[in-house]
Amino acid sequence: MSPWGKRGLGLLAALAVFAVDQLIKNWVVHEVHLAHIGQVYVLPFFNLTWTQNFGVSLGLFTAGSPEGRWALVAMTAAIALFVLVWLLRERKLPEIGALGLVLGGAAGNILDRISVGYVIDYADLHIGGWRPFLIFNLADAAITIGVLIILARTLLSRDKPDAAADPVPETQKNAS
Repeated sequence: MSPWGKRGLGLLAALAVFAVDQLIKNWVVHEVHLAHIGQVYVLPFFNLTWTQNFGVSLGLFTAGSPEGRWALVAMTAAIALFVLVWLLRERKLPEIGALGLVLGGAAGNILDRISVGYVIDYADLHIGGWRPFLIFNLADAAITIGVLIILARTLLSRDKPDAAADPVPETQKNAS
């Protein structure tokens, strides 16, 4: 597959994450009316719970003013632009796919922050009263999975040295 074909798959992954994230958020807001209901029991370990996230990851850097909101939009847009450039320069398909997940998730959350002033979170995983995660959305999950893939591949995979890159020819190695 050509490098642009791989990158196209990464961009397609980003578009798919963005579209599905926005469809789910639209459904939660306009069909379920979760903002008015507050919470819907779905499974013993999963509820739909309305949350407005005015911050970024883990609720950090909460924007308490319009200026803070737009600063977060600018900061997350700059990060998304960095991820896009990385995706377009990357050659390895797993990393390209992971960057696509991150880019699509970031775009979904940026659109929320621009359109309604906060990120819409709704996914509430729990075991009894214990919640291993904060309430999140599909975009957050895609970002997290993408980052974990990149970290795992960075920490666990080792590229084998290319024999053609060896500066000392075999004949010189045997001569010594």
